[in-house]
Amino acid sequence: MKTKKIPMRKCVACGLNKPKGEMLRIVKNKEEGIVVDTTGKKNGRGAYICKDLECLEKAKKNKKISHALNAELSEEIYKEISSYVME
Repeated sequence: MKTKKIPMRKCVACGLNKPKGEMLRIVKNKEEGIVVDTTGKKNGRGAYICKDLECLEKAKKNKKISHALNAELSEEIYKEISSYVME
């Protein structure tokens, strides 16, 4: 039998490749703006980040997520992301 391919994604903060299921996706689309995508299937431009507070702090400090999505992120969005990271 064939083994199923596991999609890999790169963290915008640390640059490590990890399986898609282990990452958190942040999406920018026209309807909702910038939101956290827990399903990984929403339409729009996406950026992946590790579920790690160090990566979140690095991304926030260097504005890596803002650069990847071509948009400014508010403090509310960073709080929402940090709540998903702490789970």
